[in-house]
Amino acid sequence: MAFSVHRIIIAAVVAAPCWAHADPALECGLDNGSQVEIGNCVADMERRVDHAIAVTLGFTRDASARLDEATGRSVAVPALEAGQAAWSAYRDAHCEFVGATFGGGSGTGIAIRACRVELGRARADELMKYAR
Repeated sequence: MAFSVHRIIIAAVVAAPCWAHADPALECGLDNGSQVEIGNCVADMERRVDHAIAVTLGFTRDASARLDEATGRSVAVPALEAGQAAWSAYRDAHCEFVGATFGGGSGTGIAIRACRVELGRARADELMKYAR
């Protein structure tokens, strides 16, 4: 399967070490002053992370399908799909909890999105381990 340059670049960016990232709200706050600007920045970051997850999930799904084909079993792809569904449910529930700790304050949305970015970065890194 030929990989597009776009997918390779995304994979390289996603594979960068997690420690290179600060808290998403802090990252956005360095260049933005208002809460609206920070919120918009974190929202953009979340969209990029969601795209990176989709790409890495595609790589991992392809690798899992090749494994299933090589072994004559159909277990890797369904296990990946079940794991992804469970991870998505966990991410959503956990980040809603994180938002709830803000007591309905104006930073709630930023906190939820920042949580989703942090967990998404970790998920993309984890998926890349199995995409080979």
